[in-house]
Amino acid sequence: MNIVWSSEALGKLDEIERFIAQDSSQRAAVFIDRLPEKGDSIALFPEIGRVVPEFSRSDIREILFGNYRIVYRTAPLHIVILTVFEGHRKLRSEECEQE
Repeated sequence: MNIVWSSEALGKLDEIERFIAQDSSQRAAVFIDRLPEKGDSIALFPEIGRVVPEFSRSDIREILFGNYRIVYRTAPLHIVILTVFEGHRKLRSEECEQE
């Protein structure tokens, strides 16, 4: 199955990298290389992630990577990574509107 990263998710990756780089640019680079790999790993098993509790919809799921939530929407022909954010906060509906 094909994975598509939304502009929202790609923007969040940039923000995360800049934030981590404040402490260590090397650690930021490693983390940002590994995070998309984790997101792309759902291609083989799209339903491996849990249903996002804020929406309780079977097509919007998430997997965890470190302290971050990778939220995605499943569709018949592809998976859209909707957003990535710190796991301590709730997902806002506007973060899931893009594809």
